[in-house]
Amino acid sequence: AEAERIVTGLIKKHNVKVISIGNGTAGRETEKFAADTVKGTDVKYVIVSEAGASVYSASRLGAEEFPDYDVSLRSAVSIARRLQDPLAELVKIDPKSIGVGQYQHDMPQKRLDETLEGVVEDCVNSVGVDLNTASVSLLSHVSGVNSTVAKNIVAYREAEGAFRSRKELLKVPKLGAKAYEQCAGFLRVPESAEMLDNTAVHPESYRAAKSLLLLCGSDISKLPDELKRIGMDKAAEECGIGVPTLKDILRELQKPGRDPRDELPKPLLRSDVMEMSDLVPGMELTGTVRNIVDFGAFVDIGVHQDGLVHISRICDKFIRHPSEVLKPGDIVTVWVLEVDQKKKRISLTMKKER
Repeated sequence: AEAERIVTGLIKKHNVKVISIGNGTAGRETEKFAADTVKGTDVKYVIVSEAGASVYSASRLGAEEFPDYDVSLRSAVSIARRLQDPLAELVKIDPKSIGVGQYQHDMPQKRLDETLEGVVEDCVNSVGVDLNTASVSLLSHVSGVNSTVAKNIVAYREAEGAFRSRKELLKVPKLGAKAYEQCAGFLRVPESAEMLDNTAVHPESYRAAKSLLLLCGSDISKLPDELKRIGMDKAAEECGIGVPTLKDILRELQKPGRDPRDELPKPLLRSDVMEMSDLVPGMELTGTVRNIVDFGAFVDIGVHQDGLVHISRICDKFIRHPSEVLKPGDIVTVWVLEVDQKKKRISLTMKKER
């Protein structure tokens, strides 16, 4: 009762809307406590993977960011931030600590490190980075930016205030023209007077983007119709670029500041917790894929035990491994097949019974 009173007080004091709960030790007990505490309110909770949170909390970076916090509080901050911006938080951790497959220790470690680093860099560059809020950890994964330059960018920002344009990057020590050419297209400046600074359009293509607006008119909502009328090939030729580049520019002009992650399934917000006894065969549920193994996938459906979808019940076509169609974090619809209370096992299927 005392804990519930304290948490309720914190929720009111800080106007909390969502509680992030780690899926590790005592995660389910914490979930039940949170569900009881927020009952009758608008507050929701989300179960978040806490893989690697303890590595971050004991790291030098964790100590630098939160020198006055002990490791348990640093872990709590990391778990909450994973809900706010998973990419910005997970880049602080060695990818191997997140758990990238059951055979990761059998791989040649040097090659594994290089491959994982490449994947992280691809993710960061695909999403883009806000130049005025990004941490050193996030910036150092941008193409053309090493850890020294990343620190210089943050130091410049702290000394001079927010960046007002991409061009201002050239004032950062040790960030030369070559590095600028590599990184500029991945860094966003929402505060810039130049709209294109908040898109994935590279400064080298600004002239082409402006030529496109002159050719089709400055009303961005009518751009697709105007391009159809003029013809993609002719418009590309007029702007001095290829058709693929033209299509990329068009997409960015239509949605400046676009975050590709917005198209991904939203996390499941919950406000109550079910028990295994609430489950009956045939019940339809929405869950989150937590883990992939050779013989199937474990899905969190909001009870204390994750349910197993056997590989034969994932889809109608033949697959050799569940990872061909599923990955951790996917939101899926499942149906309950069988519940074994004694063995604490839940069998699920993703194939709706006809």
